[in-house]
Amino acid sequence: MEQFSFIASMPDKPGALHRAAEIITRYEGNINRIQYDRRIDRNTVFFEVRATSQAYEKIHEELERIGYLQTSLQPVAFLKFNVYLPNCPGALFDFLNHTTSSGANITYLDFDDRGQHPERLVVSLNIENADLIDTLLNQLKSKYRLEIVEYDTRGEELDDTVFYLRLAQKLRYYLGNAEDAFLMKFLHDINHIAQELSNLRKDPVEVFENILKVGDTLSQTSGEGFYADVQRVRVKDGIELFCFQLPCGGNIYLFDSPDERAMIDTGYGIYQPDVVNMLQHYGLGDLSLLKRIYITHADADHCGAAGFYSAPSYLNRETLKITRETSRAYGSSIQGCILEEVYTKMINLFSRFTPPSNVVLFPDISFQGKETEKRGVFPVLARFRIGDMNFEVLQGLGGHMHGGIFYLCPEEGLFFPQDAVINFRSLSPERTEYNILADYLMTSVNVDSSLAKEERNALLSLIQEIDSELVKMGKKCLVCCGHGSISVLENGKLVEYSGSERYYARKPL
Repeated sequence: MEQFSFIASMPDKPGALHRAAEIITRYEGNINRIQYDRRIDRNTVFFEVRATSQAYEKIHEELERIGYLQTSLQPVAFLKFNVYLPNCPGALFDFLNHTTSSGANITYLDFDDRGQHPERLVVSLNIENADLIDTLLNQLKSKYRLEIVEYDTRGEELDDTVFYLRLAQKLRYYLGNAEDAFLMKFLHDINHIAQELSNLRKDPVEVFENILKVGDTLSQTSGEGFYADVQRVRVKDGIELFCFQLPCGGNIYLFDSPDERAMIDTGYGIYQPDVVNMLQHYGLGDLSLLKRIYITHADADHCGAAGFYSAPSYLNRETLKITRETSRAYGSSIQGCILEEVYTKMINLFSRFTPPSNVVLFPDISFQGKETEKRGVFPVLARFRIGDMNFEVLQGLGGHMHGGIFYLCPEEGLFFPQDAVINFRSLSPERTEYNILADYLMTSVNVDSSLAKEERNALLSLIQEIDSELVKMGKKCLVCCGHGSISVLENGKLVEYSGSERYYARKPL
């Protein structure tokens, strides 16, 4: 028995669903999941079925034979126009002959001979074969007076009688020239998110809107829409630290020293060309000097551009596994959660996830067979140098994501706790709005919320310990958060360390 998924497009009439279920049952298929919501789309049903491959072929053939199987997602055009009909018996009937022969689906008609425009009929059509629109319009123009109100071939104006076709056409914008089979599988996946969140009393239409907002925001903030907030910190003579807050997702940190440059996290893949241009703007564009990339964890907004760089990426074995898996929840207590799995697929597609390929793994402490050195509660996995600065690699507890690690330079007071510690008050309203989308679609960005709280408290305690050592030198620990500004801890709260400047790919008018 194997698991198969398909989308059924069925007539909105009694017994249609029963007929499909009868076919599946006849070939001993077991329905694992079904989702139908007339409020969203009255003709579309999502199925997951377990069956033998031979049985599924028979199910597929029968459903296709009776016209129930959605086998493609052809673009549907929307046309709205005013047509002026003669005031005589049969006028509407004659007009409808033309629309029916074109294969158009009428979604709206408005006519009243006692209204302000007694001869005007307002018509809205969905037409699957957009090539037939010109033929239809030419036929109608030869016989009637016409006024075109709207004409849309991208699906922006389609009404909700074809909700999933409209959604698919919008998704094509983010996914490029995706094949129908791929797009239908992706629709199936994000429908599963809607089903899960509907069970948590969230509006399914709002779920789809938020999925599209993720794609819209990434698209609109790349290319000419790209910008970043930039902090520059002179760490010591000859070494400068740059913090680049990208429009969406995690920060990029870059150390500039006389002999080399090193990066901590890479941002989304979709931003990589923009980041290279930005580095050029700050005199950091020679990528041959970028010798190493250090990854904190496997989320797309932290390692999703690593594969574009030739420099090796340093990370641990568990993080590497997650970049090869289909779910960011891999290895955590919620492994198998459908929300995490589908969100991972979605964000990886939308953000052009290109994980590290040139990899150097940190030692795996589970195989060391000796007592592990710790910094606070966090095991020390390894050490490395940037310039003359010594860094420790600390193994996290896995609250935000399994396998997450932190980087610490205790002598200089530089700490990179990734998303386990964030100065939320330093986030711009736009970044906060984007981050809320992930929280909405997964219910939490942490794979283990209680462990994340424990981890954050342990990290704050460690920062306080470092501060107590640095106070002798009149310094404080710089907390280089996964999102937001470089900050310092004052009276238990994170406070922005220094001001930032705004970089624009294209200067606003």
